[in-house]
Amino acid sequence: MARVISIANQKGGVGKTTTAVNVAASMAATKRKVLLIDLDPQGNATMGSGVDKYNVDNTCYELLIDEKPAKDVIITETTGKYHLIAGNSDITAAEIKLMEVFAREVRLRNALKDILDDYDYIFIDCPPSLNQLTVNALAASDSVLVPMQCEYYALEGVTALMDTIEKLASVVNPELKIEGVLRTMYDPRNRLANDVSEQLKRHFGDQVYRTVIPRNVRLAEAPSFGEPAMYYDKSSNGAKAYLALAGEILRKRKKLENA
Repeated sequence: MARVISIANQKGGVGKTTTAVNVAASMAATKRKVLLIDLDPQGNATMGSGVDKYNVDNTCYELLIDEKPAKDVIITETTGKYHLIAGNSDITAAEIKLMEVFAREVRLRNALKDILDDYDYIFIDCPPSLNQLTVNALAASDSVLVPMQCEYYALEGVTALMDTIEKLASVVNPELKIEGVLRTMYDPRNRLANDVSEQLKRHFGDQVYRTVIPRNVRLAEAPSFGEPAMYYDKSSNGAKAYLALAGEILRKRKKLENA
């Protein structure tokens, strides 16, 4: 059965979509069956997967509002070798419509039930806010991966996010756990980044991934070519870092299963 992981942070510009696309591609490269769900109306994960968000027949809107079966909205051809449920501006309307429907918080969880056995991992790229779409993602997930930059206010922001996740979990998904905190756009020459990194490790301990995602030009360029970094430039430090993260996630899961 799939492990469902939301990639969430209410702060924008922290590498959330970059992480979603690249960890999905890296996990698929390990021969796992992977589905990426683009729940962000900006549709960046869709474009970064080599799929034109302006020219898709079905998106998360059809899944959540029209209640189309998940199998009917999945795109199987992406540049990252994973499956995709696309996102675009239609999802903004989905958020509004969700306010009118019954059991709105668990709409995504119910929609995914039929395909959980088809995948090893399902990653959900959440919008950069704690709205109804994010609540749906958290209700459907086993855990949350939190990407963050090691900058001023970041620790305060991620602590507030953790508190919010815990409160939401108690209402919509008591089983929800923190998958891990991922340091992104990291520059080891930056003293502040190193200081915040140490604070993070002291505060969150083993929840902070050992893998660090560097500030990397190739990683930044890859989305404009509609490819994950490992297919755009597999020798880049960014591509190697996300492969290392996939390995760390797999080892962590194996350790938990054997505990």
